Amino acid sequence: MFNEDNTTEQMIISTLKKNGWEYISADDLDREESDVMVESMVRDALIRLNPEIAEDESRADEIIYKLRTLFLSTNAQNLVTQNEAFKQMVFEKNSYPFGEDGKQVSIDFFGTEINGKLDQNQYVVTNQWVYPKKEGGKRLDIVLLVNGFPFAIGELKTPVRAAITWLDGAQDINKYEQSIPQMFVTNVFNFATEGKCYRYGSVCMPAAKYGPWHTTDDKSDGSLTAVQTSVQDMITKYKIMDLFQFFTLYATDSKYRKYKVIARYQQYEGANMIIERVRAGYPKKGLIWHFQGSGKSYLMEFAAVKLRMLPDLKNPTVIIVDDRLDLESQITAQFHSSDVGNLESASTREQLMTMLRQDIRKIIITTIFRFQEVTGELSPRDNIIVMVDECHRTQEGDLGIKMRTALPNAFFFGMTGTPINRLDKNTFATFGATEDRSGYMSKYSFSDSIRDHATLPLNFEPVPVDLRVDRDTMDREFDILTRDLPDSDKAELSKRVNMQAIMYNEKRIHKVCAHIAKHFTEKIRPNGYKAQVVVYDRPCCLKYKAELDKLLGEECSTIVMDTNDDKADEYKKYRRSKDEEAKVLDRFRDPNDPLEIVIVTAKLLTGFDAPILQVMYLDKPMKDHTLLQAICRTNRTFDEGKTHGLIVDYIGIFD
Repeated sequence: MFNEDNTTEQMIISTLKKNGWEYISADDLDREESDVMVESMVRDALIRLNPEIAEDESRADEIIYKLRTLFLSTNAQNLVTQNEAFKQMVFEKNSYPFGEDGKQVSIDFFGTEINGKLDQNQYVVTNQWVYPKKEGGKRLDIVLLVNGFPFAIGELKTPVRAAITWLDGAQDINKYEQSIPQMFVTNVFNFATEGKCYRYGSVCMPAAKYGPWHTTDDKSDGSLTAVQTSVQDMITKYKIMDLFQFFTLYATDSKYRKYKVIARYQQYEGANMIIERVRAGYPKKGLIWHFQGSGKSYLMEFAAVKLRMLPDLKNPTVIIVDDRLDLESQITAQFHSSDVGNLESASTREQLMTMLRQDIRKIIITTIFRFQEVTGELSPRDNIIVMVDECHRTQEGDLGIKMRTALPNAFFFGMTGTPINRLDKNTFATFGATEDRSGYMSKYSFSDSIRDHATLPLNFEPVPVDLRVDRDTMDREFDILTRDLPDSDKAELSKRVNMQAIMYNEKRIHKVCAHIAKHFTEKIRPNGYKAQVVVYDRPCCLKYKAELDKLLGEECSTIVMDTNDDKADEYKKYRRSKDEEAKVLDRFRDPNDPLEIVIVTAKLLTGFDAPILQVMYLDKPMKDHTLLQAICRTNRTFDEGKTHGLIVDYIGIFD
């Protein structure tokens, strides 16, 4: 008879033993009834790793007492905070008066890449761990211990019942986090499998958001062999410590709630490729092509944090370059919400130049346009690492050249979700290293992200023919009106007048808005999702808002637009500071807020992240990467009910 014990559980234990983990039965571990950590292992590790404790072993008890207090003060509500407190205790608040004459010294809880003692850790896999050790305690299938601390918990399900999947295991872990939160204080990640799919997630992550771990060469799923490949690649001694130290972050949402972020496999792979290249010193560039919505911002954050912390890189400067002010604000906010240290924002050209000339060794966030008036070299250092977000848009022209002139020996890594491969603009030529045969050092495609449920599929919905732009009739009328003009004038006039006449047509606007209102109230609102309306230009924003107000009420929608150069004060009502705009967008993201539709023309088409957004009503001609980036606003995962992003196309772009 096959069951979880004699198939999946034994396969995982045997795979981990091959990876160098020591198997010890849970019954043979030296634990009291309510012990979370194996104190004898913790004590031995503290003595082994620290000469000051080896000198006076009673010092280990002082640290263990502090750890016990951390477990005792944990409940289901503060679990993420306590999980972060443990990491801080290990890496930041680890000074004790154990030196000569009571001098404060840093204590190592673990061997790490930084202290060079990775091989001095004790790595143990155990199974059927009961906590607390008494009648009615919860039974955990797999527990991974590093130096006596439970670092990972695995929940396994039977592979032979189709109705039971890894998701049931992940949901069990969510329940354990509520009922026995103490077991998760020192947790790095959790995993679940039914012997077909392997999925992992961080503390308090909803089960549905658990993700797979694949390798560059093998992205298969759905078999015991695929699970074994994932376990073999992910749960190594090096990677569990690497994930713990560099690839888990703690962030705060707009309601001041803490949540934990753990790297997805493509972020882990991409960030470490950057680090390997910097360590090797060559090649000094590389292109990372990860599809829109798959987490490039976090990839840059993980890479930046690790680059700054590695001693062999000699305190580098890491520069994150965006090509838009709103993206700069967004990534700055993300770094700040994760409490990333040594962070600077170069919000003017002067600030950027001063920082580089003064040899500031921090993470600097800026935009490409701050290099506009730079002439000549700003820093000759070779441990400056530049990561360019959305690198397909501005890097091929003068700005990219100026940046490279200013930093002649820097590393340049490009991140894109939509690379361009044309003669005049070529992301591969600009960032791709010749050593990377395919042109990119890391690729995570549209199909990869859909398969991994990192993003959702996009569906396209046509509209009734009478709502579509009738370009043929328009072109015929235009030709009659302009037959006496020279071709050059006619072409220029055509660009401006032709589309404007269509898009400003009051009858058409009324019809399109009526369709939007009906579609939204019947198909989107009942499921709790929200919408974005993309229109031709700023005057159109006002026209569509007025129509939608009549149909849905004023509270339902707002306009988010650039109000610069508004001499006539036409858009005064929508002039907002950065903070005011951020508050409006937080309202939009809130399922309980009556603001359900944002009307835009240029803003919020790149970088805008609102998982509650399901549908884009597209009534603006667009093409190439601008179009792809725009429609991908709808592809973020949200809840189990959101199965796809939807584009309702009034222009006929997707014909």
